[in-house]
Amino acid sequence: MQAYLDFEKPLVDLEQKILELREYSTESVDFSSELQKLEKKAEKLREDIFSKLTRWQRTQLARHPGRPFTLDFIQNIFTDWFELHGDRNFRDDPALVCGFARFDGQPCAVIGHQKGRDTKEKVIRNFGMPNPEGYRKALRIMQMAEQFGLPIFTFVDTPGAYPGIGAEERGQAEAIARNLREMAALKVPVIVTVTGEGGSGGALAVAVGNRVLMMEYSVYSVISPEGCAAILWSDGTKGPQASEALKLTAADINELGCIIDDVIEEPLGGAHTNTTLATENVKQCLKKHLDELQQLSPEELVEQRYEKFRAMTVMQELAVEE
Repeated sequence: MQAYLDFEKPLVDLEQKILELREYSTESVDFSSELQKLEKKAEKLREDIFSKLTRWQRTQLARHPGRPFTLDFIQNIFTDWFELHGDRNFRDDPALVCGFARFDGQPCAVIGHQKGRDTKEKVIRNFGMPNPEGYRKALRIMQMAEQFGLPIFTFVDTPGAYPGIGAEERGQAEAIARNLREMAALKVPVIVTVTGEGGSGGALAVAVGNRVLMMEYSVYSVISPEGCAAILWSDGTKGPQASEALKLTAADINELGCIIDDVIEEPLGGAHTNTTLATENVKQCLKKHLDELQQLSPEELVEQRYEKFRAMTVMQELAVEE
């Protein structure tokens, strides 16, 4: 059954009535005219709801349990997927999936956060929050891709890196920092897509790319709304208020002009309502940007990536009184 968010509740009754009419419709009892009216009403209501979403509601959509995860994109966009495991140091981290595949017949590396659908899978995937061994595994795959001249695609969907004691003991901050440094110098095209939550350094550790894309209902922020609210007001329940201040939606970030390069359109209602169409939109956008990046030399790719992230800094000189 499809999960509905609070602001979608008005649609529930309408869609339930539509399902009931379809179920009881027979050759002797024709409900086609009533069905048509209800379907038009539901479509109009859906358009009205999704044309006025708040930033908090968009954050809820980014976290929707039915939203496509990295393995869904791999299944629908890539072929010949072969997953690799482990960081050659501690263990494998299921919160980050890494491996090689083909994109339109071309070999490539694919890396992405993976959340779970049910409770068991969520625990196994650690709710999409990687440990340091996950980031070290990702870096190992990226370095292999560079060695063989393969483009790298990363998919970002995490509330953040795992903040547990064990993760800190094994060097969480160092693993993230090393990824930032090494990704900046990769001599192959790197295309990043924020598909759900882009949370803090846990997201950025696999998001230093020549192109950074965001899906329409994804979010990207230095901290979660709840975390921000807990720091500012000592009240994590003020997430909706914090999300307005953070301006974390794809539309907000696109307006800045220097953080992301494209916003990928989603089906009305979110990617979970039509995964096939959503993944096809992602595929077309990835292809467009890969074609552009493959025109650049390895040195130009490094320089372009460096200039992109340098441009995100704004410096202001203040007059000092003598």
